[in-house]
Amino acid sequence: MHQRRKAREVTLQVLYALDVQNIALTEAIELFWASFEAPEEARKFSSLLIEGAWNNRERIDRLISDSSENWTIARMSRVDRSILRMAVYEFLFCHDIPPKVTLNEAIDLGKVYGSENSGAFINGILDALYGKLRNKDDHQDNHSVAGYVGP
Repeated sequence: MHQRRKAREVTLQVLYALDVQNIALTEAIELFWASFEAPEEARKFSSLLIEGAWNNRERIDRLISDSSENWTIARMSRVDRSILRMAVYEFLFCHDIPPKVTLNEAIDLGKVYGSENSGAFINGILDALYGKLRNKDDHQDNHSVAGYVGP
């Protein structure tokens, strides 16, 4: 599991860079790997998360906004926003990862890389969002809040 933690840290860094700079997705990933090394497993998983979160960010951002009281996506710190995007992508598309693992990893990343309140902020939004996704799935035969149809 250490490789997945490393992959999530890489994902956070690249999503943050994409949010700050006006560069292409593939360029951001290539720039990162030109400067840093990681085992192949971490590289593959981080690429999956980066590409998935970035390419689905409009849908993901809507879900985050719908689950956050008094906070727009634009008002959130870039670190928190990047962590949330990654975690929501995992909720929606990485069915092999238990939601509790996704939640715990996101909270831990927030505590390490965010502000002193990031862990609690991320926990609150993801907990609310996951509750909505789970309830929607229970009532609509695997349809999520985002309109994603599960396998």
